[in-house]
Amino acid sequence: MTTWTPIARFLVAVAATVSPGAQVMAGVVTAQIRTVAAAPAPNAELPLDLGFLDDSGRRVTLAGAFGGKSAVVIFADYTCRSLCGPVLEFTVNGLAKTGLTPGADYRLVVIGLDPRDGIDAARTMRAEHMDGTSPIGQAAVFLTGGDHEIRAATQAAGLRYYYDAEHDQFAHPAAVYVVDSIGHIRRVLSPLGLDGGDLRLAIVDTGHGAVGTLADRIHLLCYGYDPVKGIYTERITTMLELAALATLVVLAGGISLMVARERRSAPT
Repeated sequence: MTTWTPIARFLVAVAATVSPGAQVMAGVVTAQIRTVAAAPAPNAELPLDLGFLDDSGRRVTLAGAFGGKSAVVIFADYTCRSLCGPVLEFTVNGLAKTGLTPGADYRLVVIGLDPRDGIDAARTMRAEHMDGTSPIGQAAVFLTGGDHEIRAATQAAGLRYYYDAEHDQFAHPAAVYVVDSIGHIRRVLSPLGLDGGDLRLAIVDTGHGAVGTLADRIHLLCYGYDPVKGIYTERITTMLELAALATLVVLAGGISLMVARERRSAPT
């Protein structure tokens, strides 16, 4: 699966410039920026047997967090002072515009990047960046885990990040993963310009026919996922170009036949 690393690098650079101590931190990020990416391997899948704690203190596997549904997965530093909170808000706002039903059609799963962050940090991020009483909030699961579980999940997701010990922050790509119910990573979307249409198409695409309407599936025929940009783009232009080319070929063939017939019927 192709990554949209340029966007990831841009977002990390933005994070560096808006964070406290930006001038010092920017140098660190610049030196490490090439190691940061969201690049899952083809047919990558998250290990659903990994065990975490949710923000209620209950032990749960990724399979339990998914609940047999497609999942929108975000990796976040719960004590992040730059982009993690806004990325969560962008995603929640996008999900609210999909028209899909939280809990029934999908789950929102947030996985903490820092093994030192406990459930209090997860609860704080939830409280500060989403309405926990909303349908999406009730279908959201915030997970904390140990170093082994976090590394296993991030490696499976192809998420490469860098820990800046001096500023106690993680430089990581802002990525929104859309994963099917059995853990296969199907899409990596950019939160930059993320909208309800992209999220709906991605979730429907991973739902194996169980999510969305017939109109959605027809819509997917006219749209294609662009892994470089991390968004869905219209394929209709390409389809029209191919149709126009086919029309020209048919017309040229027809004209050639007419000319050939006239030559054969012309008196010698």
